Amino acid sequence: MNYFTDSKINFSNLDVFIRRRSIFNAIKWALPYFGKSLLDIGCGKMPYKNEILENSRVESYVGLDIDSAITYDEEVIPDFRWDGKVMPFEDNTFDSAFATEVLEHCPNPEIILAEIFRVIKDDGCFFFTVPFIWNLHEVPHDEFRYTPFSLNRLLAEAGFENIEIYTSGGWDSYLAQAIATWIKRSSISQRKKVFFSFLLKPLIKKLYSRDLNKKISFKDGQMITDLYGIAKK
Repeated sequence: MNYFTDSKINFSNLDVFIRRRSIFNAIKWALPYFGKSLLDIGCGKMPYKNEILENSRVESYVGLDIDSAITYDEEVIPDFRWDGKVMPFEDNTFDSAFATEVLEHCPNPEIILAEIFRVIKDDGCFFFTVPFIWNLHEVPHDEFRYTPFSLNRLLAEAGFENIEIYTSGGWDSYLAQAIATWIKRSSISQRKKVFFSFLLKPLIKKLYSRDLNKKISFKDGQMITDLYGIAKK
């Protein structure tokens, strides 16, 4: 089973299950927006490539990663690499582009967004996901946690219009994610990790399920777990 699309929660994926499922569900939501040519920015292992090619209009799938990107799989090589400043494509090349869990690692997101805007065609779209609740990762290249308001502003300043931003989870998913991450990533012993996983996995699943298909508004006092959305050129 693809690690990024596995639909079953277990001890090995306890800490990442909610985040991975949220990303996967968001991608499935975005499939109708993708045109024939698609750019995967910060592609890594390209774990969603098959899902996208099999369930959308996409015919040309291009993976792009930065020169200094972490190698997650020696057998998966990006189609193109870039320096983080200028993408190696002409203007108006792609019908659509997407970046999952990438923008939080960009020290100058305005540069990235301007380049994305440049290389997609008029009427094209950009799909994105970013975490809001997540531990430090890929240190020291963990730059930002965005609010929906900062993301909206950055996208608009890059030239995008018709911006839609959503979250996959609220207070219940936040608590589920916090418990799961504590079990797997805190300094408690392996024996305790196994014990608490067995004890608390039903609660984690129950909390996560309470937020599924729930529309969550961005208001004072609201906790969110992540952000995803679409923006059009």
